[in-house]
Amino acid sequence: MDQAGLRARQAPLKERYRADPAAAVSASRAEARLVAGEVACRVATHGGEIQAGLHQATGGDGSEACSGDMLLEALVACAGVTLAAVAMASGVTLRAARVIAEGSWDARGTLGIDRAAPVGLKDIALRFEIDTDADERTLARLIETTERYCVVFQTLRQPPVLSCSYHRREGG
Repeated sequence: MDQAGLRARQAPLKERYRADPAAAVSASRAEARLVAGEVACRVATHGGEIQAGLHQATGGDGSEACSGDMLLEALVACAGVTLAAVAMASGVTLRAARVIAEGSWDARGTLGIDRAAPVGLKDIALRFEIDTDADERTLARLIETTERYCVVFQTLRQPPVLSCSYHRREGG
């Protein structure tokens, strides 16, 4: 796809959403099913099912996906797609680019060892490595715009309202 192709693909959507803002609201959904007899679950993804389990710092053996890593993977995926779209729309040529997210967390929190230790990632650093002829001002604007429109980045920056519920299932 090129700049004209991207604009052609997005133009009718933008027009529709301007005319009918409610049409722009999209639902997202994810589902996991626990694996009987294991501390793991199967997660349906676009690329197929994966098995998620404990991180090695909490007793896992490293063979299963870690949900914290999956969160960072979602961030780099979103930031990468957003960067590519912003660059294309701006006419900036990227010869190559990598997006890296790194975070740290304290296993004492999730293991319940220390109630003062936080549960979850306490910091996330997102880094872009970009090969381009764009000048520094253009590159800074590209990253700023990517940050602004990256859904996962903005979701982490300003967390949504969360709720949790349960429903008792009878049988299997």
